[in-house]
Amino acid sequence: MADPSSYRPKPGQIPDSPGVYKFRDEHRRVIYVGKAKSLRQRLANYFQDLSGLHPRTRTMVTTAASVEWTVVSTEVEALQLEYSWIKEFDPRFNVKYRDDKSYPYLAVTLNEEFPRVQVMRGAKKKGVRYFGPYGHAWAIRETVDLMLRVFPVRTCSAGVFKNAARTGRPCLLGYIGKCSAPCVGRVTPEEHRELADDFCDFMAGRTGTYIRRLEKDMMAAAEEMEYERAARLRDDVEALKRAMEKSAVVLADATDADLIAVAEDELEAAVQIFHVRGGRVRGQRGWVTDKVENVDTSGLVEHALQQLYGEESGDAVPKEVLVPALPEDPAAVSQWLADRRGSQVSLRIPQRGDKKDLMVTVQRNAQQALGLHKTKRASDLTTRSRALEEIAGALDLDTAPLRIECFDISHLQGDDVVASMVVFEDGLARKGEYRRFQIKGFEGQDDVRSMHEVISRRFRRYLQEKERTGEWEETPAPTGPVPAVPGEGHEDPRAADESREDDGRPKRFAYPPQLLVVDGGQPQVAAAKRALDELGIDDIAVCGLAKRLEEVWLPDDDDPVVLPRSSEGLYLLQRVRDEAHRFAITYQRAKRAKRIRASPLDAVPGLGDTRKQALIKHFGSVKKLRQATIEEICEVPGIGRRTAESVAVALAAAAPAAPAVNTATGEIMEEDDGGSTT
Repeated sequence: MADPSSYRPKPGQIPDSPGVYKFRDEHRRVIYVGKAKSLRQRLANYFQDLSGLHPRTRTMVTTAASVEWTVVSTEVEALQLEYSWIKEFDPRFNVKYRDDKSYPYLAVTLNEEFPRVQVMRGAKKKGVRYFGPYGHAWAIRETVDLMLRVFPVRTCSAGVFKNAARTGRPCLLGYIGKCSAPCVGRVTPEEHRELADDFCDFMAGRTGTYIRRLEKDMMAAAEEMEYERAARLRDDVEALKRAMEKSAVVLADATDADLIAVAEDELEAAVQIFHVRGGRVRGQRGWVTDKVENVDTSGLVEHALQQLYGEESGDAVPKEVLVPALPEDPAAVSQWLADRRGSQVSLRIPQRGDKKDLMVTVQRNAQQALGLHKTKRASDLTTRSRALEEIAGALDLDTAPLRIECFDISHLQGDDVVASMVVFEDGLARKGEYRRFQIKGFEGQDDVRSMHEVISRRFRRYLQEKERTGEWEETPAPTGPVPAVPGEGHEDPRAADESREDDGRPKRFAYPPQLLVVDGGQPQVAAAKRALDELGIDDIAVCGLAKRLEEVWLPDDDDPVVLPRSSEGLYLLQRVRDEAHRFAITYQRAKRAKRIRASPLDAVPGLGDTRKQALIKHFGSVKKLRQATIEEICEVPGIGRRTAESVAVALAAAAPAAPAVNTATGEIMEEDDGGSTT
């Protein structure tokens, strides 16, 4: 522990001007960055009696071994330099809001010849127009599915686009009018770009123009008795209105603003941001941070503004920013925001009306986020984001695996062999998309062969859906629900319905995961990779998680990837693996129990559960029922002679050749009341 007086600057050495200062430790590492209107006054506060300092400040100044500063001409320059140094040095005692790169955005790639509408995450790219962020990726696809009726912009990947251009045949979206099919020359590049620009204008909040134009065209078509065209335009108007309804009107004056709220306690703080464009909430995001420095609400707001707008420019910075408390120097922060936007930005606290009411809602969200962070680690968005980033780094993936599918095999000594598929999106389980499989290709116990069969069946269906419907995927690949395979089991039996779901989401099995996880080591991973190779799928990452040492195995690698025990990425992979195991063993046990409970009466056609129970209740057991005559069976209420004859034939055919014997004890196994052995 250092004594602050040992490195305190000499009197008169510190200038009385705006600037940014850095505290360094004994290893010359920057541990804290701050700014001040007057460096002399601010730094003097750190070199007073230690007993008068806040505990966090006391820890910082006793950890530091030196202090240095840089003089700037204005407070705005100080704000910008402080942000740059915090990003560069990552000081341990500065408030740092954990990054929100896992939030999905609706993106339009205006930097391509034929702009594409897709879901994107991660760092923003130049030449791409972003809308959002959204809470879930499927919410974006629902909105896009409605808007493609009116703005049929390309949504397919580069590979699908090139293949369609080569064959001269568009995908299904091109045939049903949800893509203008620029791949086959139905529209020129200029016409397609105009569609993309209109799409962007609508998403930016300029909705009234297009709806009024469509309504005018609809009325004109009706007057000219072009009723089919009028009906199509009517449906387009309804589709746009439904898309608008997905983001509620919160401010009646078509305001463009960001509302920022902070919830905090002594140790942590949560920030929530609502992005309002055209009077509608177009996006929401939040951060959580540890309060490692002595900072009040004003300081938290200032740090949030730096995090939010530090690398933004133009329209990404709104005209109005509403906050719960103004920063220490609101004029400098407002000027900094205006410089980034290129025009005036209003930074203020809402005092009355709709904006104050909406701020209450944002504040409530911040309080809930802080409580969720403290009580539900697995559901915490920040933790899940970090886990996905750690997995991507450990497995050398290009992007975070937003959709993870995990497969497990379960059996009892080679009998009732089944498999499970569980789905995690954004680090959370999507139980409505779980799948169960029965192993059909062979008899007996062979986990590796079973894994190959299951992976082949799942992705063969994916390819079939891809060919049938065309491709509507995101970059990275989308994380939506997938179509069901008829004949397979589900947690929800309704999941097998092949009709489109009421909520409008894509059907199951339509989209692949970014990461495929198998429960097992090298053999299971090799089997999964071989199944994908045989189907020609090479854009899905594969790994296995072995239970014994929690090692992560990759295809063709002789050594496993070992993640730290404290890693959030390992914790997420374990939860995915354990959920797959739970789902598989639950199905295997249910299947085995059903087989054990099977009765010879099941083979009697037309004999329902009620009459089965009546027969067993009347005779006491299947054994006694088997010994009864047809006339005695007919005495049971509801049993006619033809049914009695069928029962007698079924029981005779199922009669055991010899009593079953327990080989361990020599005990003769009697039949129970339900017809099974005990």
